[in-house]
Amino acid sequence: MKQYINNFLKYRFLLWELVKKDIKLKYRKSYLGILWTLIEPLLTMIVLTIVFGTLFGNTDKQFPVYVLTGRLMYSFFSTSTKAAMKSIRSNSSMIKKVYVPKYIYPLSSTLSSYVTFLISLIVLVGVSIVLRVKPTKYTLLAVVPLLLVLIMSYGVGMLLATMAVFFRDLEYLWNVALMMIMYTCAIFYPTDRLVHTGFSWILEINPLYSVIVNFRNCVIYGRPLDERALLLSAGFSFAILAIGLIAFYKKQDKFILSI
Repeated sequence: MKQYINNFLKYRFLLWELVKKDIKLKYRKSYLGILWTLIEPLLTMIVLTIVFGTLFGNTDKQFPVYVLTGRLMYSFFSTSTKAAMKSIRSNSSMIKKVYVPKYIYPLSSTLSSYVTFLISLIVLVGVSIVLRVKPTKYTLLAVVPLLLVLIMSYGVGMLLATMAVFFRDLEYLWNVALMMIMYTCAIFYPTDRLVHTGFSWILEINPLYSVIVNFRNCVIYGRPLDERALLLSAGFSFAILAIGLIAFYKKQDKFILSI
């Protein structure tokens, strides 16, 4: 363990440079640049609020914040896992020429997405102020789901990065899986409607939904963390992180033969 920690510390500056490179490349030749990180979730929130709020008769004044919290969390998970999945193949030329711990690449992709995600939370703060969603003593607990979604995304990203080296079509299959995950995260519909139909188990088997539930509890409703949702999301996050790291470690020596 000490060897792994020392190795990580040795390459921490490279990790930071890769994170900065990913952010710069993402907004290269863009007039709006990092500003788009704030505009995109705001516009998405407005569209979803109009479609699923106004047109469907939802009169809850906090509905835009409800939509935005779910959208931001899902968007980070989707973006970071897709970036991590492509990270090994995207850096194949560097992997073949220079020795760098290969886990650095999916980690840098995840962290760069996380940085832009944290910046986008400025929009959530602004919308909450406008709609008079007041912070409570439980708001600070939002750091827990924020950390869990990072761990979950990195774990899933490591597993996807390992599989994508040998199975190139995984990228298309993951896009379909993300669509299913999105519709079972209750981003733009109230969960009580699904509960009444008897299909609430669909939400419970989605660990990302459990993270969103607790994020909304802290930010919108001023409630403590839901223990069941916390156990489900934390259990899955650390389990998938362990699985992703083990799979990556066992297969990383074969990457150079397939990229």
